[in-house]
Amino acid sequence: MTTFDSTKRSLPELLKDITNGKIQLPDFQRGWVWDDEHVKSLLVSIARSFPVGAVMLMETGGEVRFQVRPVEGIAAKDVTDKPERLILDGQQRLTSLAQAIALSSPVDTRTVKGKEIKRHYYFDIQLALEGEDRLEDAIISVDENRQTRSNFGRDIELDLSSRKLECKQLYFPCDQIINSDDYEEALQEYSPESFGIYMQFRKAVINAFRSYQLPIIELTKETTKEAVCLVFEKVNTGGVQLSVFELITASYAAEGYNLRDDWFGSEIREVASRRERLAGHELLKGVESTDFLQAITLLHTRERKYQDIEDGKQGKQVRPVSAKRASVLELPLTAYQRWADEVEEGFIEASKFLAGECFFSRRELPYGTQLVPLAATLTLLGERWREPKVHQKLARWFWSGVLGELYGGAVETRVAVDLEELMNWFKDDTATPRTVTDASFDPERLESLRSRLSAAYKGINVLILREGASDFFWKGRIQQLDTQEVALDIHHIFPRAWCEANGIPPKVYDSIINKTPISYKANRMIGGDAPSTYLAKLQNHDQVQLINEEMDNILSGHFIPTERLRADNFHGFFEERKQLLMGLIEKAMGKKSLT
Repeated sequence: MTTFDSTKRSLPELLKDITNGKIQLPDFQRGWVWDDEHVKSLLVSIARSFPVGAVMLMETGGEVRFQVRPVEGIAAKDVTDKPERLILDGQQRLTSLAQAIALSSPVDTRTVKGKEIKRHYYFDIQLALEGEDRLEDAIISVDENRQTRSNFGRDIELDLSSRKLECKQLYFPCDQIINSDDYEEALQEYSPESFGIYMQFRKAVINAFRSYQLPIIELTKETTKEAVCLVFEKVNTGGVQLSVFELITASYAAEGYNLRDDWFGSEIREVASRRERLAGHELLKGVESTDFLQAITLLHTRERKYQDIEDGKQGKQVRPVSAKRASVLELPLTAYQRWADEVEEGFIEASKFLAGECFFSRRELPYGTQLVPLAATLTLLGERWREPKVHQKLARWFWSGVLGELYGGAVETRVAVDLEELMNWFKDDTATPRTVTDASFDPERLESLRSRLSAAYKGINVLILREGASDFFWKGRIQQLDTQEVALDIHHIFPRAWCEANGIPPKVYDSIINKTPISYKANRMIGGDAPSTYLAKLQNHDQVQLINEEMDNILSGHFIPTERLRADNFHGFFEERKQLLMGLIEKAMGKKSLT
């Protein structure tokens, strides 16, 4: 079935429907205006009969219900509250044209630098008749008093504040383009000798606007929410993509519920922000509205699935657990209200679980996407996640996702499968989730891990820290020093300068195998020296004074082979530390690696 039609409509006809409210905007559209130069450029393009792009409209009356509002500049009380069509793409062009041509009030626009201004637009008739290439110079904008001023507003350079002044100076107001009767009557009265010149202008310029045809793509009322969302993402050229959250906000608003207030809060309506409550927990500072909606959708669709089974449905009749876009867009308001508070608590419990795994800051988290199934699972488990057997399984699943690097890219399917399979695993020890069975870590992967932004890199770093790694110089464990805001970073164990001097290529010495978290103080003392040299320097420092055994204990806490390091044996160190790190990884994943 075709979900759209394409046609053309005259500009005057479109503007008439906009000013009487037959064409409006969906309320979720974030309104913004073009600057003064954009508006003038658009008017010039139409005056020259240049194409300005297609407009996309959507027929109302279907299942997609949005709150609506008139185009900026048009009062809601002056138009119908039952529009026939909504603007999906072309808002800025149509708004600019409606304000500049169809309304007598000044256009609310801004300067190129963003300063808000009000402007009326005019054509210099005589200049416009010098040729199409002069139209850009012929169109001007004046302030809300229909004047241009200089000398900080003290001197009037051009005064068009009355119809008489417009006619005498042969400036044509753009708000007379659709119907110029008033201007023409005044011209006959105040400057009849100029009427012939005006008629040439009318034929060359005004008629270009009146006969201008805009290409229209119109979505039918049968179009689904998912399709509307995808259309917005593809065609919104104003730099602001429409999110799933905004679509659902519009849909819920039609049922009298303000989702934006619930998420962002409102001082006016004294509503607390759910997002701010979550952000009060360090590990939840990056949780987005979409993450929250996905978690609720998982629980709603899971509940729906078991209701289908209880109702005797079988096979494809049983609707699946899902976190896909289409499912989120179909999330009923009742389901949001049913789960929102519980899911918020689920996210908070997720942050507690992660802290137990030694994650303390948001930047350390390997995957933000893994928070969604984790929070949904903990919503269902409640306090049960602390039970040793349940916790062990949950941790194994989490580290399998991180170290198996399974939560990068599109993960909507895995998110849904993990929730189902985790809950089954908690009841049946033999029902191991696919994320756990699929996860593997090739030892060779350690050699290619060089970016600290990769999930596996972050995960391995935290695994080292949670074993209690201490700093080479400062007294204290790395994680403790981090909470005390001591400057820390991940540095080379065999320094870069030493490696380059000894012919070791960057792709080898830059891998995670040759890196560990230490303080800036320790790193400065290491410099570019060989390990045997910098270890002696560190140990003999007046404020350190460590014997070999004590320093070796610190190095072992970083899974560093001490004998190889002290012998400056890079290749032996590299292979042995690789094996030590693999042991750490295998322990977290609960399985042997590929060999």
